Amino acid sequence: VWSTQKQRGGIVKTFYLTDSGKVRDHNEDSVTILKNANDEYLLIVADGMGGHRAGEVASSIVVTHMGKRFSEISSVGSKIDAINWLKDNVDEINKEIIDHTKEHPDSVGMGTTAVMALLTNNFLIFGNIGDSSGFVYKNGKLKKVTNDHTLVNLLVAAGDLTEEEAKYHPKRNVLMKALGSSEKVELDIFEVDTSVDGIFLCSDGLTNMLTREQIEKVLNDEELDVEEQIIKLIRKSNARGGTDNISIAYLRRESGDEQ
Repeated sequence: VWSTQKQRGGIVKTFYLTDSGKVRDHNEDSVTILKNANDEYLLIVADGMGGHRAGEVASSIVVTHMGKRFSEISSVGSKIDAINWLKDNVDEINKEIIDHTKEHPDSVGMGTTAVMALLTNNFLIFGNIGDSSGFVYKNGKLKKVTNDHTLVNLLVAAGDLTEEEAKYHPKRNVLMKALGSSEKVELDIFEVDTSVDGIFLCSDGLTNMLTREQIEKVLNDEELDVEEQIIKLIRKSNARGGTDNISIAYLRRESGDEQ
C-alpha cells in the first residue's frame, strides 16, 4: 500500500490505509492509490453505507471499477478529457450500485461516498460526492478542496446553523448526496494548482475524531515517513474513540515542482 516514485520535479511518495476503528465490527470503507505508465496518479476513498454489509460492497464497487478503467488507459488525456472520464465512470458506478440493489433486496439503502484526486504533470482535479474529504497539503497546512454533501452543511450555507452548531448537530451525518441514492448523480469537480506538497483524502472517520490542526501536526513531523504518519493518524483517531471506519490516501512530494 505504499510506493516511492520519481516524477518530474521530485520524488513522489504514496501510502494508503484503512482501519475498522474501535466501534464498528467490520469495515465499509475502500481506499486505493493507482499510478499509470504516464506517471498519473489516481487517489480514491469511498465510505460505504447500508445494512447486511452492503456498504462495503458499494465502496468496493467504486475502487474496483475505477481501478479497472484506469488500468485500461495509458493516459487520462487533457483536463477536459479527464473530467469527462471521471464523470462518466461515476455515472457507471452509480448504475452498478443501483442494479446491485435491485438484484439483492436485502441491500436496499446501500450507497457510498466517493472522493478522488487525479494528478498529472499538467493538472490536478478532485471529484467528490458525499462527505469524505479531499485536501491539498502545502507549506505545512491542509486546505480543504471538497464540499461535504451533508444536511448540516446545507443549513450552514443557508445561515440556519453556525459552523460550531453543525459540528455537534444530531443530524450531522445525514447525507444529501451519495452514490446509489438516486438514478442521477452529479460529481463535484474542483481544479487545483499542481504546485502542492501533497494530496490527502480521508473518510469522515478521521475528520470526526481529529481537528485539522491535529492532522497537520502529524503530517509536519519530518521524523516520520508517510507510512508512519498515516499509521499515527489512525492510532490517534482510535485513541479518541474510533467511532467509525478510518481511511486515508496520501501522496506527498519530497521536493515539489518549482513554485
